[in-house]
Amino acid sequence: QAQLVESGGGLVQVGGSLRLSCAASGRTFSSNGMGWFRQAPGKEREFVATIDWSGVNIYYLDSVKGRFTIARDNAKNTVYLQMNSLKLEDTAVYYCAARAGASSSTDLLGYNVWGQGTQVTVSS
Repeated sequence: QAQLVESGGGLVQVGGSLRLSCAASGRTFSSNGMGWFRQAPGKEREFVATIDWSGVNIYYLDSVKGRFTIARDNAKNTVYLQMNSLKLEDTAVYYCAARAGASSSTDLLGYNVWGQGTQVTVSS
């Protein structure tokens, strides 16, 4: 059974950094578009970053541009989200997801495999 497992979340101060990892198992996702999403308490899940199978086509939520970087290592079947200059409003549960297709997408409806999420808490 295909699974995505996120790790790397935690508690960090404003301005700090974290790197999230999303390890896939059960099958390879090297041909799939991948994405990171987040959900804060009382809010809907929102798109954060997406990368296509080749790592060329990448898109970000406007509020994280210049601070977050998505990357993938297909040999390791892993996707990363490097988060720098973290802000209080970045606090959320972060989810990794895989698309059925190879392209990147900002629409969460296009993702059919989801991880369990990892908590990121930014404190002042």
